[in-house]
This record gives sequence, C-alpha cells and structure tokens, in this order.
Amino acid sequence: MERWSGRVALVTGASAGIGASVARRLVAEGMRVVGAARRVERVQALADELKGQPGTLIPIKCDITKDDQVVSMFARIKRELGGVDVCVNNAGLAVFKDLLEGSPEEWRRMLDLNVVALCLCTREAVASMRERGVDDGHVIHLNSITGHYIPELPGFHFYCGTKQMVTTLTEALRLELRRANSKIRISSISPGRVETEFVVNTYGMSQDAAQQFYQERPRMQADDITDSLIHVLAAPPHVQIHDVLIWPL
Repeated sequence: MERWSGRVALVTGASAGIGASVARRLVAEGMRVVGAARRVERVQALADELKGQPGTLIPIKCDITKDDQVVSMFARIKRELGGVDVCVNNAGLAVFKDLLEGSPEEWRRMLDLNVVALCLCTREAVASMRERGVDDGHVIHLNSITGHYIPELPGFHFYCGTKQMVTTLTEALRLELRRANSKIRISSISPGRVETEFVVNTYGMSQDAAQQFYQERPRMQADDITDSLIHVLAAPPHVQIHDVLIWPL
C-alpha cells in the first residue's frame, strides 16, 4: 500500500458500515480520503476521531443520486486535492418489496443509487485520472453476492437485479479500459451478509431486533470486507483482481 500514501481516494456512503470501515483503513494507510455522504455529520465525527493518523478524512456532503451534486463534488476535489486516484463506489440501497408489489418510485430509487450514481462517479473518477495522466488508478465497486445469483429471498429480487447490473458494468468497464490501452483497474467486491445498519434501513428493524437477526445467522463484519478491498488495492499495478466473492461461515 506504500504507493498509495498521500494519494486521493473517494469513498461514497462513508457515514456508516463498510464505507466508514474503508475510509478509516485508507486513512490509516496514509491516503487523503474524501468521505461522501448525505449524513455528513457522521463522516465529520469519524474525521475528528482519525486526527493524528497518517492520512486525512475530508467529509463532503453529497447526495450522489443528484447529478449536479456529483459534478460539483468532483470539481471541489480537483480544486482542493488535484483529483481522484481511487474511487470506491460503496453507497447502495435496498427496498424490501416483491416484484409484484413494488412501485416504480422504489425501483427508480434503487436504480438511481445502485446503478446510475455508481456509473456517474466512475465516469468522473476515470476522467479525473485521465486528465492528470494517472494510469494506475483504481475503481472499486462494492457489489453483493446477489450480483452473481438469485436467492430465494422474498422482497429482494429487484435489488438483486441492480447488483447483477453492477457485475455486468464491472466487466464492461474493464473491456472499455483495455480497448483504450489504459492500465486503470476496475474491481468488484461481492460480500454476503455483513453486520451493518443494512437490515435496519431495509427492513425497518429496531437495533435490538437487528442484533438478534445477525446473531442467529452467519455474518461478517465490515472490517472483513475492508481487508479484501485492501488486498485488491495493494495488488501490483500489473495485476487486476477483477471480482471477489466473500461468504460468511
């Protein structure tokens, strides 16, 4: 990870869960990390906690489903930090509804965040790298194990569809970058069940109910996923780890 020290990473959805874990670790590795989130006060609290670490965490309030906010965020990063070298597309959303019960509004919310915002952040990040002649940059999508199969889980199938799109878009971007003779890397990390705020946000569970839910099932912690992300990012520049599937035991 030495070659990333002092360089700039963007982490979306950095206010909690895997995003917060990734931001914390990248700061510890000496990177200048832009933590983007709607709940920016939580990123600021993390930034205060991380003062004195080798790197820094810079909170930016951004709803990445708003195109103008994304473009403004990248303009600010260029102005204040030079540009993005690593883009971690972590933000995601699930609405717990069967396909025959969901609404177009709910489907669009998932598509806007899980797919469109991911593509826009990726486009802007790669443009930032190319503009500065950075040919060893890295884009990492936080995907899901459901991006690779369809579980028999009621209410989850449209979400699975958005993650299957992320799997396709990962390979599509790899092909586009290779066609352009670029050494910029693209990776997807696809975890199974991780103990985060996901079930509280998706199912509307209380904190106590969520704790019981996780205790009764195999699960991983956010830091487990971050460990795999660091492995992907630390690979030599001539090595691309394309997709990592992570199951809890």
